[in-house]
Amino acid sequence: MLKNLYYFVSDVHLGLRASDPSEVERRFLGFLDTLPPNTKALYLLGDIFDFWYEYKYVIPRGHTRVLGRLARLRDAGVELYFFKGNHDIWAYDYFEKEIGMKVLEQPYLVEIEGRKFCLGHGDGLGHTPFGFRVIRWAFHNRVLQVLFSALHPRWAFGLGYSWSKNSRLANGGDSTPYTFQGENEPIYRYASEYPEKVDYFIFGHFHTLVDMPLPDGGRLCILGDWLRGGEYGVFDGQELLICKGSSE
Repeated sequence: MLKNLYYFVSDVHLGLRASDPSEVERRFLGFLDTLPPNTKALYLLGDIFDFWYEYKYVIPRGHTRVLGRLARLRDAGVELYFFKGNHDIWAYDYFEKEIGMKVLEQPYLVEIEGRKFCLGHGDGLGHTPFGFRVIRWAFHNRVLQVLFSALHPRWAFGLGYSWSKNSRLANGGDSTPYTFQGENEPIYRYASEYPEKVDYFIFGHFHTLVDMPLPDGGRLCILGDWLRGGEYGVFDGQELLICKGSSE
């Protein structure tokens, strides 16, 4: 009997206008199409979409093929879980109602095949700069979300895509990946000081691949983005492997 497989993906940034969105989408669709029949669950750890905002009757244009593939996976029995990243915070009930994909909040603890996982996008975990905390609070504030919803989608989506593109270019685009600071990184301290034993911490957000042991024997795994190829994690019930996606 085949073992159940559990997959973890982050930071696809579908629709990012600072790169070639059709190429990123093609590679991600290829990944979804090659998930084997014994896939039990797929965890999408945030920033799957470069910008996502749901109105009551309107969602962003595009992503039709990806949403269709996800729906097909769910219909085939694959459990789908979506974490809000700092680019797709504004996911409410569309994914669950239309696809059957559950939206979860970080940090999320789950036991998989006897191992304990702590999952999330990773932004805001541990000590973060004051300016980032203010922006994150504003993006999560329900009153401000309601006020933003008062804008016509044409203007709201235009602002959202423009902000996302400019933010990416201001941080060097694809040419300057983030340099992870190892044990000095707040997310490392967050994981190493976690109040209970966790086997695997898996996050995204930093756009760089990290796989570090923790003092209690656990592992901190941060998945890279899909703008240059992508990484994903797969757990077979015994071992977590970090694999590279195709850059073709």
